Amino acid sequence: MNESDSVPVKPPVARKEPTYRTHHGDTFVDDYEWLRNKESAEVLEHLAAENKHVRELTQHQQPTRDAIFQEIKQRTQETDKSVPSRIGDWWYFTRTSEGQQYAKYCRVPAQNTGDEHADWTPPEIPTDAVLDGEVVLLDGNKEKEGQPFFSLGAMAFAEDGSLFAYAVDNAGDERFTVRFMDPVTLSHYDDVIPGAFYDLALAPANDRVFYTVVDDTWRPFQIRQHVLGTPVEQDTVVFEENDPSMWLGFDLSADRTEMVIQAGNSEYAETWVMDLVDPGAQPRLLVSRDERVLHGIDPVQIGDQRYYLLVHNRQAPNNELAIAPASEFEKPYADQQWLTLIKHRETVKLSGSAVNRRYLILSLRENTTERVQFLSLDQVAEFIASSATASTDSSTASAPANGAEPLNTAADSADLSGVVVQPQFDEELCSVWFSDAPYDSPFVRLSYTSFFTPAQIFDFDASQQQLELRKETVVPGGYDSSQYVATREWADAADGTKIPLSVLRRADVTPDGTNPTLVYGYGSYEASMDPQFTVPRLSVLDRGVVFVIAHIRGGGELGRSWYEQGKKLQKKNTFTDFVDATRWLIAHGWADPNRVAAMGGSAGGLLIGAVANLAPELYKVIVAQVPFVDALTTILDPELPLSALEWEEWGNPITDPEVYAYMKSYTPYENIRAVEYPRIAAVTSLNDTRVLYVEPAKWVAKLREVTTGSEPIFLKTEIDGGHGGASGRYEKWKDIAWDYAFILDGLEVSQ
Repeated sequence: MNESDSVPVKPPVARKEPTYRTHHGDTFVDDYEWLRNKESAEVLEHLAAENKHVRELTQHQQPTRDAIFQEIKQRTQETDKSVPSRIGDWWYFTRTSEGQQYAKYCRVPAQNTGDEHADWTPPEIPTDAVLDGEVVLLDGNKEKEGQPFFSLGAMAFAEDGSLFAYAVDNAGDERFTVRFMDPVTLSHYDDVIPGAFYDLALAPANDRVFYTVVDDTWRPFQIRQHVLGTPVEQDTVVFEENDPSMWLGFDLSADRTEMVIQAGNSEYAETWVMDLVDPGAQPRLLVSRDERVLHGIDPVQIGDQRYYLLVHNRQAPNNELAIAPASEFEKPYADQQWLTLIKHRETVKLSGSAVNRRYLILSLRENTTERVQFLSLDQVAEFIASSATASTDSSTASAPANGAEPLNTAADSADLSGVVVQPQFDEELCSVWFSDAPYDSPFVRLSYTSFFTPAQIFDFDASQQQLELRKETVVPGGYDSSQYVATREWADAADGTKIPLSVLRRADVTPDGTNPTLVYGYGSYEASMDPQFTVPRLSVLDRGVVFVIAHIRGGGELGRSWYEQGKKLQKKNTFTDFVDATRWLIAHGWADPNRVAAMGGSAGGLLIGAVANLAPELYKVIVAQVPFVDALTTILDPELPLSALEWEEWGNPITDPEVYAYMKSYTPYENIRAVEYPRIAAVTSLNDTRVLYVEPAKWVAKLREVTTGSEPIFLKTEIDGGHGGASGRYEKWKDIAWDYAFILDGLEVSQ
């Protein structure tokens, strides 16, 4: 609050209109459900009044916002370019220019000298000059003109460079319009596909495009095929998923000859493949959902035989890697022979795989952080051959009985974990992931970062075990990483569980009990809050604030069990972990007990709302970003966006009275109580399709009604925005600056 204000400015008061929600014999009276009507003039007026109230009462924070925005701007190399990626005979890259909100998407011809290392080494893109043959395919700044919002979704480039397809969202609702361009003439085709989702791919002959569409609940449920030059109304459905709890998506095989179709949720999946060379081919089932196996599949060619790699959790909670020839999937599941390449490990979570012509690339998580490993396909071929020989020679080998689990063809003691290649980096708390693995390239592109190391892009030659640095993000303004420290601490949960914390601070900050502290968390969907450098966070640390990321249960930092301990009927562990972590930080001197803030977004907003109910006395100020605070109401209505998909995360309260009672006992909106709540800001977007604006709108109205305290509670709505807020990099920086200025003001940290 601005202490100079002598007369308190009263917030908008939402009228009450009782709505009755009854399930399992329990009736909940909701006075603010009427705010759901997005088309209502009264609702829009209320949101506008809330925004006006926010502006009036936080106007004194504007100098801090301006300062943080300028700090972000000064620490960002605004005129910059990406590392080019090669597709066919072209290098594709982006440029950003000072003063412009959006990137330009460009290409330049590649060379073909016969020296593959030279041919696959990306050209150096000058920031102040244009290369010979460089063409701007798409300028986001021009695309934004006359539109309230601009976001680029998927893009697809023809291998021969003759076609460019891209998807644009002009509302923030993540429903895209697909357009097609001739990259040579820069002219657009007449074909326009409205209402597409994120998946987009061109067939090898460039005559067809595949895309996904969503149903009324914003769930991708169809893969469609569009033949260029034909009316969109004639597009055919390649695959349809009618189970409301299954998310549908697709990808192309590394050699672009097959489509891999997968329907799944957080507990099991189903995979089909479809030949793209034959236009008349139909999808073919590989692994059915009936087996309840969570898995991912990559097609791979080894010699003259087609194989499928499987990262799966069958009797392996942290996943293992297997391979099987295509012919194996023609058998009943119980008779299939999957050869294990990498066994299950209790301390390592195998996250996924990819392939190119030479390598099998593995993504894994060990000691909470991401790593990448490589196997040559020659090694895999040798292992397959030796395992087949061992199986033939073994006198104990026998075929599985009907109904038995699939068996490996090799001895249980053998796998390839001892011959993997893993690029090594110096920092313990860092993130490494593969970002591109072109099929014919001798390199695999890796991204590297840590909390205080700006992003670096490498090309890794696994045959030479050599890293080639392609780009190191420049941080202007004299940034010195030695001025900051990141350490891993372990807090004690009430049940004895050790909770990993990432404690970030300026190097001169010590645990003396006087530090203003911001605690951030998420803790859902097995998502991990990995080490990553961000410029805006420096502005908080520079003001003496300790920034803590609580890696609470429900995330994926410590493997599958860590996730399962924070979902469904164990979800409350997520919230109590965050509270216990906060208490540990106070007890161990990292945080001033009177100056602690909490922040989280989306499902992390649910976390923050639950924490505000559990321990409001611990926090001085809270920012809840697009918060999922009315989760039970949403999940009880399968017609609302994504509701049915949430059953595998939280349970199904519609059919299960135990799940209903458990959710009702923690969901933030239902559990607001007569206590002194801290200062709170709920930030949302009118067009958000993932967490509807009505959830924070109702939550704020109820909080104001019930709180016994005098701290202000705000609702800030981005009218032209989506789940990620406003579009444009400068607008996003302003949003970040607003959130941080609000927190700093609440923590009584000077500008």
